Parts: sequence; C-alpha cells; structure tokens
Amino acid sequence: MYYLLYGLLYLASLIPLRILYALGDLLGWLIFDLAGYRRKVIDQNIYLVFPERTAEERKGIRKRFQRNFIDTFIETLKLISAGKPFITSRMKGEFDKFNILFDKGLRCQVHMGHNFNWELGNLAYGYYCKHPLLGVYMPLKNKAMDKIFRKLRSKTGTILLPATDMKNSMLPYRDTQYLLGLVADQVPSKVHQAYWLNFFGHPTPFIPGPEKGARAGNIPVAFVSISKIKRGYYYLHVEIAEENPSGLEEGELTRRYRNFLEETINQHPDMWLWSHRRWKKSWKPEYAKRWIDLDPAPLQAVDPLKAAHP
Repeated sequence: MYYLLYGLLYLASLIPLRILYALGDLLGWLIFDLAGYRRKVIDQNIYLVFPERTAEERKGIRKRFQRNFIDTFIETLKLISAGKPFITSRMKGEFDKFNILFDKGLRCQVHMGHNFNWELGNLAYGYYCKHPLLGVYMPLKNKAMDKIFRKLRSKTGTILLPATDMKNSMLPYRDTQYLLGLVADQVPSKVHQAYWLNFFGHPTPFIPGPEKGARAGNIPVAFVSISKIKRGYYYLHVEIAEENPSGLEEGELTRRYRNFLEETINQHPDMWLWSHRRWKKSWKPEYAKRWIDLDPAPLQAVDPLKAAHP
C-alpha cells in the first residue's frame, strides 16, 4: 500500500503548480463551501479571538484561511518531488539567527504555532542552517501514510522524534548541538497538569513541556512565525526569546510565547489553523494551582465556546 500510494502522490506532485492550485481551488469549494468542513469550529474560533470585528471581516478571515489551508495541502503534495531550488526560492527568512547560536556552541529550542506553511519551513531549514533539526511529530494511525509523511519531512535531514516516546527518542541527542522544533500551541492531553493563562482573553491550557525542558537544560528558545509574501512564497520570522531560560521564573517563558502567538495571529489571522479546536477544554477552579498568568484566575468554571455566537 505504501509503494502504491507514494507512487501515485509522486506522479501527482509532478503536475505544474499552477494546475495544482486550480484543482485546489475546486477542492476548497467542495470541502468548505459545499460540505461545510468544520464551519462551526472555524467561525467560533474566529469570533472568540475577534469579537469586535464585523461579521463581514470575520468572514473574510475565514475565506482567506480556507484558501491557505488548501494551498498548504497542495504545496505539501508538490514537496514530494520538489528539490532545493523550489524550496529555497519559496521560503526565505531569518535562518541566520539560528546559525549565530550554533557558532556560539549553543543548542536551540523552537516554539511555533500552527502557522502555514510549516511543512515548507521544515524542509527549508535543512538547506539554510547548521544545527541538525529534531522535529517532534505525532505518528499517524495509517502506517502507509505515516511512512510517506516521515519520508517527506526527513528529505532535507530532519530527524523525526515521535511525540509518543519523546523522552527515549531524545536520549541519543541530549549531549549534541541540535535545534528542537516544537509546535507549542497544541491542546494538552492532561489539562490538570497544563499551564493555564488567558489567550485572547479566554482561560486556555498550554503544554508545560517546552518551558520546563528549556529551563531545565538552559536551552536558548526562539519563537518562529511564517508570513505569506504571495501565493506559494513565504518568509520565516525568528525571535530569540531567551538565551538563558534557567534564570526565568516559572511561567514567564510561556507568557512570552502566548504574547508572541497573539501578536502573530493579530498580524496574519488567515495564516493560523482555525479548524484546530483550541478552546475545547474548559477552565475549572480546581486548576487554580496551574494558573500562571499575571491576571487573577477565574473563580468559576468558564467555557468560552458557550459564549461564542458568530
């Protein structure tokens, strides 16, 4: 099944990108306009973040997001057969900031969000940077598709670490210079152990692992976002958040990441994954010990989705 699927996808990736984009526009209409894929989740999320905007403005964000979502799918397909000229011409950025850390003999931990097009950014890193990139990923249940994505994501040298066995997977690299890539806006599976703070004004759980790992190993942390120059062309922005995180108080690094993520979404709202159910976990007063925001914790249960009427 793997060889059959990979062969078909490889052949499809050879189709000129302009034709793939045209097919993608049709696919987007079928998925979002006709089938209404995750329409309620998308509209609720956009309303939660931008309640002050008009209905027409929020609809515009949704429409642009839907196109970027499909474009990411199309561009990821193209990456199966794409080589260095295609990748480096379409993803520029501040990769030199990582190389400065490398030349200092430092490792680096990257915190980014579900920001399009992360697949292209992953492959471009291998051509621009000196650190070996360790990418954390969630294995797919379908073994053939999992093998295809692992092959794609590692084609420029990324070393993939399964999130299901992160501790053991890191052992061979713990004493080396590496860059560890983490998508840090995931919904934690254990919300009672998560860090809780306001995210766009709503109590939201954040994964504590990225901050704890950086502080324990005193690993410099960079925040990364991607903006779109035009269709198919992107720029990767890098902010060195902290070179000595062990000196920070607990919660400070996560608060900085929250601020960075809010600013990124405010600047480029159509580039974030609105179909991701970010607020599916509700705040409960028993999580008060895990509250790290500078604002006081809510005194009662809060479910922001119940208040969302886009």
